[in-house]
Amino acid sequence: MTRQTRVTAADLARLVGVGRAAVSNWRKRYESFPAPVAGTAASPLFDLDEVERWMTDNGKAIAMPGEQRFWHDMLAAVPDPAEAITQVAEHLSGVRPLRDDKLRAELETLAARPRPDNAEVMMRELWWMFADTPARRATGTPELLAALMADLAQVSGGAVLDPACGNGQLLRAAADARAATVYGQDVDELTVRLATAWLTLEKVPGEIRGGDSLRADAFPGVPVDAVLGHLPFGQTNWGQEALGYDQRWEFGVPPRTEPELAWVQHAYAHLKPGGWAVLIMPPSAAARRAGRRIRTELLRKGALRAVVSLPQSVIPSYAVALHLWVLQRPPGLPAPTVLLADGRTLTTDDPAEFMNALDRIRAAVGRFVESGESIEPSFAYVVPAIDLLDDEVDLSPARHTPADQQNVDFGQELLTVRKLLEAKTRELGKSVPTLPAVVSDAAPLPTITVADLARTGALEILGPLRGDGDVAAEAPVLTAEDVLRDQPASGSEERLNQRIPLQEGDVVVPVVARHLAAAVITDPGRAVLGRNLYVLRPNPEVLNSWFLAAHLRTVSNERHASSLSGTLRLDVRKTQVPRIPLDEQRRHAEAFEQLHQLNRMARQVTDLSAEMTRLTVEGLAFGKLRPTEKN
Repeated sequence: MTRQTRVTAADLARLVGVGRAAVSNWRKRYESFPAPVAGTAASPLFDLDEVERWMTDNGKAIAMPGEQRFWHDMLAAVPDPAEAITQVAEHLSGVRPLRDDKLRAELETLAARPRPDNAEVMMRELWWMFADTPARRATGTPELLAALMADLAQVSGGAVLDPACGNGQLLRAAADARAATVYGQDVDELTVRLATAWLTLEKVPGEIRGGDSLRADAFPGVPVDAVLGHLPFGQTNWGQEALGYDQRWEFGVPPRTEPELAWVQHAYAHLKPGGWAVLIMPPSAAARRAGRRIRTELLRKGALRAVVSLPQSVIPSYAVALHLWVLQRPPGLPAPTVLLADGRTLTTDDPAEFMNALDRIRAAVGRFVESGESIEPSFAYVVPAIDLLDDEVDLSPARHTPADQQNVDFGQELLTVRKLLEAKTRELGKSVPTLPAVVSDAAPLPTITVADLARTGALEILGPLRGDGDVAAEAPVLTAEDVLRDQPASGSEERLNQRIPLQEGDVVVPVVARHLAAAVITDPGRAVLGRNLYVLRPNPEVLNSWFLAAHLRTVSNERHASSLSGTLRLDVRKTQVPRIPLDEQRRHAEAFEQLHQLNRMARQVTDLSAEMTRLTVEGLAFGKLRPTEKN
């Protein structure tokens, strides 16, 4: 069977050197433009050979760099981007040659080009293409953030460990910062292969091993100068029962509900005296009551030196502002103070602003480590450790803003929020879609029930699940509240009666909710279905996911939901959607996706306006601002 090489509209725009809007205009203006062969209405995929022929016929130049052509060919043969980039890395590092003769010849031709470090340079270019895939953009650690973590951990010349290293991204940042040796471990075999091949190719001294670091540490007793970690969040089956007397629990046995504090102590156990650990943490780990005793001991023994709230959505898959925890095994007496830095309001609207925000965090933590002082009092506060040892031991930076706000530059923070609000408001205005055409004297569209769609194979109905089963989730769990708030999976149910991994294109519908809701899964990651949710899994050849999600939410479907105390209980099998051809479904889907993006942007504008109101009220109350006089 002939293999199709598929590209997105964004790929086409890069190939021809035009904006993505130009590609969209070609699709609308030219009936001869190739139709999508896969993908979704928001992200259609086109056959590259068909597009090249169309561009040649229409006098449009196309010049695809060798790496880009190879990457698209590779994805046509190996649809999983992670497996594809792993096979490339293994070939270039000499671990395992590509089995496909055509791809191997294509890659070797590229690798034979006479330029310095050609294989390493080519691998990095291919990596950027892999990193630009939707799943990687959502879950990966941004390169600039990884570099910041390596700097804060002072990795230069030392041995570095990442106990949940994934594909080795943080270890490569450590190598770029001149770490002498790197060690990594990960439970996923594919990412271990990729990390091993990359480090072999880059000639970085070290070792990557497989396995679960908490249950079976691959480097027991190996002390290192630094630990870097983007650790798993929300694990419920992390081995607490078997590890109750583990020697790593220097600050107390972690409760079953505090897996992140188990990872913190695992990282700390590997540090040499004076060594540093920099870990990405969920904000809940700083405040949950179950972890209060361990946080207390971290402060008393001087192990926790700084907690930094990162700028909002620094990693897109997390709707909350993640934290960086900076720890040190004290070389002498415990430090009496802790730095709490609230970087949530630092603007990250464009790459330059994002870099500036991370530079400010780097400078603030660096000065504190060096002198015990803060050079950024507008968001970074030096707090005596003893002042944090209350009944809650809440280490959330926002909870410890100085009461008098004397050091806060309200003018600068208001200006920052106002710039963001203005930019988002302009985007909001541009995102308002054109009105649909009015059809006079139109008959109602024929409809079909979801139950009939399932019977004909147009979709599959999964769930709803119960939370009283014996199957461990072992992954982020999508909840009904996540669907209602349009946010990634945030739950961590301990046990379910079935484990259903989510897939791209799934439509998730709450059984019980305040109003009818449906969400389309675009970046599933490792998330699984939670309790009291249906999953409708359409066959993309006959049913469009966004079309389905839109029409499930219509008022006409409310009659299939019973109401009790202000909530609706839905029987999704009885709901109806229009019975129309797939091409017409896609037009409906495009209109709904535009409105979905509009609503998401409107929520961002609402959040920024609330922050602007808060800053203004506090500034006026403390006499740091005064109202502008009217002319």
